[in-house]
Amino acid sequence: MSKPRNIFEDVSETARPDIPKGGVIDAGVRGAPRAVAMWLLVLFMLVASTVVLGGLTRLTDSGLSITEWKPVTGALPPMGDTAWAEEFAKYQQSPEFQLQNSDMDMAAFKSIFWWEWSHRNLGRLIGMVWAIGFLFFLLTKRIPRGWTMRLLGVGVLGGLQGAVGWWMVSSGLTGRMVDVASYRLAIHLGLAFFILAVIANYAWQLLRGDIALMQARRNREAGLVNWAVILLGLAFAQVLLGALVAGIDAGRGFPEWPLMAGEFFPSNSFELQPLWTNFFENPALVQFNHRMLGYLVFLTTLLVWWRSRKSPVAKTKKTFNMILSMVLLQVVLGIVTVLFSAQWHIAITHQIFAIMTFTVILRGWFMARFPVAQSLR
Repeated sequence: MSKPRNIFEDVSETARPDIPKGGVIDAGVRGAPRAVAMWLLVLFMLVASTVVLGGLTRLTDSGLSITEWKPVTGALPPMGDTAWAEEFAKYQQSPEFQLQNSDMDMAAFKSIFWWEWSHRNLGRLIGMVWAIGFLFFLLTKRIPRGWTMRLLGVGVLGGLQGAVGWWMVSSGLTGRMVDVASYRLAIHLGLAFFILAVIANYAWQLLRGDIALMQARRNREAGLVNWAVILLGLAFAQVLLGALVAGIDAGRGFPEWPLMAGEFFPSNSFELQPLWTNFFENPALVQFNHRMLGYLVFLTTLLVWWRSRKSPVAKTKKTFNMILSMVLLQVVLGIVTVLFSAQWHIAITHQIFAIMTFTVILRGWFMARFPVAQSLR
């Protein structure tokens, strides 16, 4: 039986039970999420740059100038006249040279070579930045809990993109093709945009932090999230169609708007056989589809923007205002690109704004999922 307690005894002298230490949320931030996010944003800018450089490589018809895939030794350019002559001789065996550029001299070859070499080397730089950063954060135990495999996945996607790039180039080195296969170009560009989406989403999550994300998730705007997903999917499909347009130079065939050769729907849209090849190889149908999807993206943007006005979060509404502005500007740029027969400086501007527009739409989707807390005022 316990002894009766004195009401005047000092309670500080009595033993206290152990107090629970708290859960995962209270355990504190592990790793260096902000540093990892900054590294991911650097990777994002590098990937975006290589997309732009890849566009310039395509617009200058330089993509087939290097006929071999040498991931390591290919980082060095030809050294000396003999090496340049050997490289030029390899290019002279390609269908592009024999059927289209048979009058090309060494100076012209060097011009297209440097575009493709720069594009490939920027890809190698991205691989190095990822590998060095990943190993550094891994060995110093600065990767936040649960993020190791996700960050490793970014590197795997980068390696896959390099393989897809060579698969694309190889399609133009055999048979009688003088360009890469347009559908392979679309896959290559589509994968690049997917990588951009993954990197941006990871970086934004790390910058917000787990606790803030868990709190924000409770206030997600489900309806707006669904509409943002639809808009993001349409924008991604438009990127793929844009790659098809670039792959067969379809943007230069109908320099007028809103009609195409005086018709709304070009009469020669299904002149190729088999029928399905028209969707990939017929300039008339490919450009028509790109135009129509562009109109659909714009109309969907108007609908999503109108829906976003009901959001109680000011920053979310501002993001969707930016989406509307960027999509409208991109539509105008698309029309200008067509009217000027896809001149390279206009076409590459159109591509740059495609990256920016896609990123802003992605940001809108993220903001709808994880609204930013604001004061009642």
